[in-house]
Amino acid sequence: MQEFLNVEAGISKAFQTNAAGPVNGAAEAQLATAVLMIRPVRFVSNPLTAASNRFQGKSTLDAAAQNRHAQQEFDALAAALRAAGIEVIVIDDNDEPHTPDSIFPNNWVSFHSDGRAVLYPMEAENRRPERRADVLQGLVRDHEFAITEVVDLSRYEESGRFLEGTGSLVLDRPNRIAYACLSTRTHLDPLGEFSQRMDYEICAFEAVDLEGLPIYHTNVVMNIGEELAVICAEAIVDAAQRDAVLQSLANTGHEVLQLSFAQLAAFAGNMLELRALRDDGRSNRLIALSQQAYDALNDPQLALLQNNGQVVTVNIPVIEASAGGSVRCMLAEVHLPSTKKT
Repeated sequence: MQEFLNVEAGISKAFQTNAAGPVNGAAEAQLATAVLMIRPVRFVSNPLTAASNRFQGKSTLDAAAQNRHAQQEFDALAAALRAAGIEVIVIDDNDEPHTPDSIFPNNWVSFHSDGRAVLYPMEAENRRPERRADVLQGLVRDHEFAITEVVDLSRYEESGRFLEGTGSLVLDRPNRIAYACLSTRTHLDPLGEFSQRMDYEICAFEAVDLEGLPIYHTNVVMNIGEELAVICAEAIVDAAQRDAVLQSLANTGHEVLQLSFAQLAAFAGNMLELRALRDDGRSNRLIALSQQAYDALNDPQLALLQNNGQVVTVNIPVIEASAGGSVRCMLAEVHLPSTKKT
């Protein structure tokens, strides 16, 4: 799209002259220290996504109440992450056009340490306007990040093929492996182009819920941190696919925390590991997840999670019930190089 081409043209010079972070060829860290969050203004359960997302549409609140509670839950998560040492970049959604799922920016964009931003094709037509050039411009202008290239895959929407960002893709960034649960929102053609252009190996599989119905996004099934991977492996019904995923995690040195179907339904797979920066200059791993997800885990699982890093939980029941997404969906990791002077 032309507006994103204009973004790229206007910001590449800033990268060339000011960037102090990683460049092409450098290894990418698994954990981001900054996240982008989009604060909703007209949040409501989206009727265009209900058919493929069985997690959503469970709230009994009216639209105004859904939005009010979602804003409160959003603010609580942003505050908790900031207090824990994460850089949280909050940008308000626009009133028009109405984008009821704008609270989930990880579906339309991903950011990479070589300076690239990837734009993704999304299934629901009322989600496509979430892709905003001004958001990328703001990251460069106001928050001193660099973008060298905008990789736009959104044209696949014209042929009914989709790949919804790091909802569809769970990335093992250092090992260049993208795990992808195939669904109506995750198709092989855009997966193939992502693989070629971003230099990722694809580990694709199919997953279902307890009733045998397809799961809409990969990041509901699994999460990958530096050393710990969390996955509902029993949702991958094909034994060969399941073994391939687990073997890949073992080959990359990940300890695996296995989830049950009930825990998957409580969004326990929808967590995100980040790196928190402390005032003394040191850092630590941080795992962000919802209170519902945390409460669904048993004591040995919680001990494994807590041994892996600091756990941050926030109660977001309306967001989860109305929109069918949880904490990880609300966070777009910002791996871009910094242009801040040191």
